[in-house]
This record gives sequence, C-alpha cells and structure tokens, in this order.
Amino acid sequence: MSLSLYNSLSKRKEVFVPLEPRRVRMYTCGPTVYSHPHIGNFRAFIAADILRRYLEYLGYEVIQVVNITDVGHMTTDDQAISSESGEDKIQAAAQREKKPPTQIARFYEENFLHLVKLLNLKPAYAYPRATEHIKEMIEIIRKLLETGYAYKVNGNIYYEVAKFKGYGHLSGNVPENLLAGARIEVNPEKKSPLDFALWKQDPKHIMQWDSPWGKGFPGWHIECSVMSMKYLGSTLDIHSGGEDNIFPHHESEIAQSEAATGKPFVNYWFHVRHLLVDNQKMSKSQGNFYTVRDILDKGFHPLVLRYALLNTHYRQPLNFTLEGLEAARQSLQRFLDFKQYLVERISRALKGPPNAFKEPYPDQIEQTDSVLSKTKEWFELSLNDDLNISEALGAIFEMVRTLNRIELSPAEAGKTLRLLEQFDTVLGVLAEEQISLSEEVERLIKDREMARQSKDYQKSDQIRTQLNRMGIILEDTPQGVRWKRKL
Repeated sequence: MSLSLYNSLSKRKEVFVPLEPRRVRMYTCGPTVYSHPHIGNFRAFIAADILRRYLEYLGYEVIQVVNITDVGHMTTDDQAISSESGEDKIQAAAQREKKPPTQIARFYEENFLHLVKLLNLKPAYAYPRATEHIKEMIEIIRKLLETGYAYKVNGNIYYEVAKFKGYGHLSGNVPENLLAGARIEVNPEKKSPLDFALWKQDPKHIMQWDSPWGKGFPGWHIECSVMSMKYLGSTLDIHSGGEDNIFPHHESEIAQSEAATGKPFVNYWFHVRHLLVDNQKMSKSQGNFYTVRDILDKGFHPLVLRYALLNTHYRQPLNFTLEGLEAARQSLQRFLDFKQYLVERISRALKGPPNAFKEPYPDQIEQTDSVLSKTKEWFELSLNDDLNISEALGAIFEMVRTLNRIELSPAEAGKTLRLLEQFDTVLGVLAEEQISLSEEVERLIKDREMARQSKDYQKSDQIRTQLNRMGIILEDTPQGVRWKRKL
C-alpha cells in the first residue's frame, strides 16, 4: 500500500508521488523570531517532522527547508485580508526589549533551534533567513512587475490579485466573497483591497534595504516564495504549515510563485489543525498560553511534550491539558520501560554464562514472529493512511501488551528491539540517553548492591533515595536489581 496524504489544495486524500523517484522536496513554514515559540507552533513543526521521518522510513531522501522570518511579518498579517498595516513583530520586540532587531532575531532563532534539538526534530537541510535573501526577493518582484502581475505606487509594490485566476483555490476564499465581506481599512494606493504588498516603504521601519524602487523592506509572503524556490526549485513536492497560514499567506505564496515561474508551485499542501488549551483558543488574556519553555519548566521531559503533541491526528484539533500531558508521560514511560526490558534481556545474555537462558519452544518463536509481523503491517497501514498516528501507536502498545506476557528469549528480545527502534525512527520519542546510565549512576547502583549484601540497609535506602531524586527507580527482582528512568 502506498502513502496517501490529504492535500489541502484538492481537499481529498491523494497517493503521494514525488517529482523525482525516491527524492522529496519539502518546505516547512518556520518561526517568526520575535518571541519564545508556543506549543501550538511546535505541534505544526512536529507533525511535519513525523511526515519527513515516515517518508525516510519508506526509503525516500527528504530535503527539508525551514525558513527563519526575521523581517516583514506584521502584527496584523494573521488576521486581516492581505494587510500591510500594523507593526513589524521583530521591530515591536526590539522596541519593547530596547535591543537592535538583529539581536532580537538571533536570540530567538537560537532559542528555536535549541528547542528543535530538545524535542528531537530532525535538523533541516537549511534554515534560510529572510534578511539574507533580499536580493532574490527584489529579482522576483522585478519579474512580477515586468509581467504585469504587480504594480508600483509611491515606491510601494503591490501584487494585483485580480490578474491571477487561481486565487482562492487553496483556502476556498473566492475573491468576490472576500470583497463583499471585507472589513478592512481601504488603502487608496491599491487597486483592490485584496492586493498585497511585495515591497514596502516606511521611514519609521528600522530595517531597510536599497532597491530599484527606493529604500524599503519586503512583504511577508514574498519571503517564503523566494526561499523555498531557491533551495528546492520552482515546484515543491510538499509545503507544510499550520492551518492559520492557509490564508492569506499560503494563498499569496501560490499566486506570486506561479505568476513568476509559470509552473505549479506545490503538489501537496500539508496543513496542521489548531491546538486548543482546555478546549479554548490559546491566548494570554485567557491565562492558558504556554510556551514550550513553560512546559519544560513545569518539570516535564521534552520528549513527553513531543509525545503529547504528536499522538493526535494532525488534521484533528488537539486539546492540550496538563492532565493529558501527564497521561502522555505515563504512556511514554510504558514504551520506555518495555525497551529497557528488551535491552536488559539481551545484555544479561551477553554477560551471563552460556545457556543461561532456556531456548523458547518453537510455537513461542512462531507466536512472537507473528506478533512482530502483524505489528509492523498495522503500523505501516496506519501511517500510509494520511499519517494515522493514533492507530500506529495502538499497534505498538498492543504488541507491548502481548509480549509482556511472554518470557522472551534474548534472540526474540533482539528482534523485538530492532523493530521497536525502527518504529522510533518515525516517532522520535526514545532518546538513547533514556536507556543508558552515566558512570556516576552505575557506581551508585553498585554501591547500593554492596550495601545490601553487607546488610547495611540504611546506606542502601539512602542511595535508593538519591537515585530516585536523579530520576532512576530501582526494582529488586529474583534475577537481580533492575532500574528504569523516570520521565
């Protein structure tokens, strides 16, 4: 069965066929670097990461580009129709924090990339900055002027939406209906309220560049068109982002890109639904606004947050709650404990005497192999169906329940571990550090064993408490002491 993805442009699931065999060009709308990213931002980034990982699991080479918007995104861009009013988000942060815009942008860019690593997203092929691609933006704007899709008024350059017949296909916002329902201040410079700025002039704007039309700065929409096409070509296989970017941002990207190249801009649009908090839209005024840092500061492991943000289908709204985050922690702990059990079975066989483990009966081997085969099939069928992550996770946990009732041989544990690690190349929730111990922790466990053997139970309990504070839980079993890492 082939991978099928829901395409926001066609409004249906389509079998994924890349432009080139076994190679995928993927662009992800990245952050505007003016503040700490919130958990809704990272829901979209993680969904795109799961898509990329699964494509790689299927054998594709994925070239993913994630842009850094460090100029031009207005405070009203997300709400208004093609708005050029409002204040640049980075400039607003610079004035608020009394720092240069470049310093603001670099600080929050570094913060974003740090969180990308903490939440185990695969690094992109490139993280292009808008400010480093002004020359390329000017070239495309010049081309749009030459072909009649753009016009100049008082040094400002606008894209004429009426010239592009496909405007509205992605979002379903027909221009006539938009005009009828428009509630925006009329800009007398524009031929239509729907027209959007490609280049702006504003002497109050801190960041300015020379252009054929005078000093100014680019519009938000042109940035993504330029950076995506520079690194990935005129036509992309996949463009991902949050559903809030569909209009006007992605709609405008299509219009200006296809007008400039005469080619389809994107073959598959991949959009992630909103994240709610306690069944309400996340907002600071409601007191339910969480940055990623807020959640980590509450003591949750980054991979618990990753698991919580990925375990609901990307096209369904995710209702985020602290209770749900705790449930995610418990689910991930089960996943981790099972992996650790498998590692220990293999490790003891390697360290122990020959024939320390009784060989399983043939029917048990057959049963285990059948469970692994069916789980792999279920996992892949689920993800091939538009990344049905809930079903894929259900397949794994059914395998865990079944195999926990069987005393696996080291060979069976090895086969199971290899499959589990294969699944985690897609999920990315089991970091290696979670199943390995530092030298200090290994020494403490040995010291506790020596204390127990010498009947120094007070010291034994003290070490157990110390390890518990370090997130290591010990269990004394007939086969010896077992440890597990508490998430």
